[in-house]
Amino acid sequence: MKYALFFDIDGTLVSFDTHQIPASTIFALTQAKANGHRVFIATGRPIQILTNIGAIEHLVDGYITTNGAHCFVGDEVVCTNAIAQQDVDIMLDDARRYDYSCVVASTTQFAVYNPHPDFDQIFIQQLAVEGLNADCMNLEKALTEPILQFSPFFDIEHEQQLMPRLSGCISGRWHPAFTDITARGTDKGSALHKMARHLGIDMAHTIAFGDGGNDLTMIREAGIGVAMGNANDLLKQHADHITTSVDDNGILQAFRHFGII
Repeated sequence: MKYALFFDIDGTLVSFDTHQIPASTIFALTQAKANGHRVFIATGRPIQILTNIGAIEHLVDGYITTNGAHCFVGDEVVCTNAIAQQDVDIMLDDARRYDYSCVVASTTQFAVYNPHPDFDQIFIQQLAVEGLNADCMNLEKALTEPILQFSPFFDIEHEQQLMPRLSGCISGRWHPAFTDITARGTDKGSALHKMARHLGIDMAHTIAFGDGGNDLTMIREAGIGVAMGNANDLLKQHADHITTSVDDNGILQAFRHFGII
């Protein structure tokens, strides 16, 4: 059986410790492609900051980005789901009123509204995001385009207070310092269905790999959901299989378990 393999990036393909894709994962993906399986990215990252998968980029068949808000195969767009202007206004007003940073991902821009040091500390230092420059971080331009995702820097308590006001949005938290907010009905699980329909893939022949809260819908909806050993407890509870961590050959171990290689 040939599978369509869907991978989260941070904490799944890429180590939080080294900011690299482990050699065992590169080997496993190369062998899987040689065996006729297809490889897809499924990330919360906007397309503008897909900067840490160069080692396996040539193996990728398609992309789910911004938690399903923008999906594409080559130059062909599978789906684009924007946040309603009313919710955009509420989100930005809340960031201004309570004085926190908020990443704004539009169709072409990755910018920061009301920037604070926590953005640099997490995105630049912890996540090692590269290539952030004036060409892709134009806030003024971003706010004239459809907004695909917000990443506000606040805790769970503030998230619980705000989300009822964002009636057209959902939240998917994978980091304690911030969450990802997209239009309602936009998540990795729904995007996986759209990609599968677009490409004529049987959902039973999909395997999804993840570690964080924004991977939960994908893990549930895939034919087989695999949680990394470093995944949170909720994701592990809903997974069909738990492999070892990203730094302990987790992808390679899972591939061997399912006979992919």
